[in-house]
Amino acid sequence: MSRAAGILMPITSLPTPYGIGTIGKEAYAFADFLKSAGQKYWQILPVGPTSYGDSPYQSFSTFAGNPYMIDLDKLCEEGLLTPEDYQNIDWGDNDEKVDYEKIYNNRFAVLRIAFNNFKEKNPVQEQEQKKFRSWCAKAKNKSWITNYALYMAVKSSFGNKAWTEWEDDSIRLRTEEGLKKYKRKLSKEISFWKFVQYKFYQQWDAFRAYVNGLGIQIIGDMPIYVAMDSADTWANPEVFWLDEERRPVCVAGCPPDYFSATGQLWGNPLYNWEYLKSTGYKWWFARIKAASELFDITRIDHFRAFNDYYAIPFPAEDAVHGSWKDGPGIEFFNLMREELGDLPIIAEDLGTMTPGVIQLLKDSGYPGMKVLEFAFDGGEENNYLPHTYTPNCVVYSGTHDNDTLIGWAGSTNPDYVRFAREYCKMSPDEPFNWGIIRTAYESVSDYCIIQMQDYLGLGSEARMNTPSTLGGNWEWRISKDYASDGLADKIKELSKNYNRLED
Repeated sequence: MSRAAGILMPITSLPTPYGIGTIGKEAYAFADFLKSAGQKYWQILPVGPTSYGDSPYQSFSTFAGNPYMIDLDKLCEEGLLTPEDYQNIDWGDNDEKVDYEKIYNNRFAVLRIAFNNFKEKNPVQEQEQKKFRSWCAKAKNKSWITNYALYMAVKSSFGNKAWTEWEDDSIRLRTEEGLKKYKRKLSKEISFWKFVQYKFYQQWDAFRAYVNGLGIQIIGDMPIYVAMDSADTWANPEVFWLDEERRPVCVAGCPPDYFSATGQLWGNPLYNWEYLKSTGYKWWFARIKAASELFDITRIDHFRAFNDYYAIPFPAEDAVHGSWKDGPGIEFFNLMREELGDLPIIAEDLGTMTPGVIQLLKDSGYPGMKVLEFAFDGGEENNYLPHTYTPNCVVYSGTHDNDTLIGWAGSTNPDYVRFAREYCKMSPDEPFNWGIIRTAYESVSDYCIIQMQDYLGLGSEARMNTPSTLGGNWEWRISKDYASDGLADKIKELSKNYNRLED
C-alpha cells in the first residue's frame, strides 16, 4: 500500500441523459477528473443487477453486471440501436435523482431492441455473434451465466416473482426434468439475458482498461451476503442455511445500533459454513476470484461476519431477537491465500468491534476502515479519532450509509460539531466539510477516501442511503458541472501537501 487518496463515487450517480449513470463517456470523464485531481483510487458501490428496493446490496446475482450501467450510446455506435430507440424516452424528470421505476420500465425494452438487431444475419453481427458464443463458453463465464440467464428467463415467465414463489416445483427445486423443460421453452429469453451480460462485461473491460491506463485503481464493493431472490441461492441451495422447502431458517442483519433502535433486518440467507468448509469453500473462493477480476481492490462488506454473524430467526419483523453464531475465522483467509494468492482486500470492520473481530482483522493483515463521522461522539477514547490510527487502514469522511458531512453537521448534536472543529483545528472561516477532509488527508492512514458529495459540500439531499429504510435511497446523482470552480486543482493541492500525490 502506498500513501494515496481516492474518491467514493457510485457509477449510477454519474450524469447522463438516460436517467442513471453508466460506464459510458461520463464514467471516462470522471476518471479524467480523478487523474487531474491527483487521485489514485475510484471507489464504487456493487455493480450487480439490483432487485427489490433498488439496493446494490440486494442483487439478482453476485457474478452478473447491472444492465442499467450499459452505455446505450456505445450500442448505438455499434449499430445495435438508433438514436430514436432511446434518446426520446422519458427516463425521469429530475436530473439529480434516479427514477428507478422509469429506468426499469424502459431500459430492458431498449436492450431487447439491441438484442434483436444483434441477431441479424449480416457480416458485422455474425462476427460479433461468434465472439458472444465464445465468451459464453469460457469456463469462468459458463460457471455462472448459464444459471443466471435461466433464472432471469424463468423469473420473467412467472411474472417476476421470487423463485421461492414459482408455481412449478420442477424448476423451483431444479429437477433435471424441470431444467431441461425450461431451457427448451425459454431458449430465446435465455439468450437475451446472456447477451445483456456479454455487453456489460465487454464495456466494463474497456472502461477498466481506460481507468487503469490513467494510473487509477478501482475499489469495488462486494456484499458479504447475497439476496434470497437470486440466481446464486436458487442454483446453490446447499451453500445456504435453508430448510427442506428451501426457505431460510435464519436471515442476516445487525442488532440494534447507532443506525437503528430495532436493528437492521437485511433478510439475506445465511451461509451453511459447515458445508462450505467441507468443500474447501469452493463457492466463496470462486466469488472472490470473480470480484478480483472485476476490480483492482475488493472491499468486503460486513467483514466481521467471518468471525461471528448475527442470525435472526425467519420470519421476523425486526432484528431485535437474533443471536450470534461463529463464522469460519482466519482459516477461511489462510485457505483463500493458498488458493488465490494474496489479493488486495479492504475489510469493512465498522460497528461493534469485539476482541475476536479485532484479532481476525489483525491476523488477516487487511486494512480496516475509519469513518470520521463516527469520531466525534465519544470523547478522547473513540478509536475513529485520527490520533488512534495506524498506517494500515482506510480513512473515510463518510460512507454510502452515512449522511454527507454538511448534512451530519446540521443534524447531529452541536457538541459533536464543536468537538470536531476543535479537534481538527478548523479556523472560523474554514468550511466544515473541508476541515474534516483536511484532517483525513493529514492522518497516517495509507488510504484516504472521500465521498464526492463531501467535496461538493452537499447536504442531506445528496445522501446515498439511510439504513433500515425503504424508498428514497440509492437515487442521488451528481450535477453536470461538478468539475467547475477549480475543484480538481484544490483536491490535487491537498494530495500534494499531505504526500498523497501519485508520481
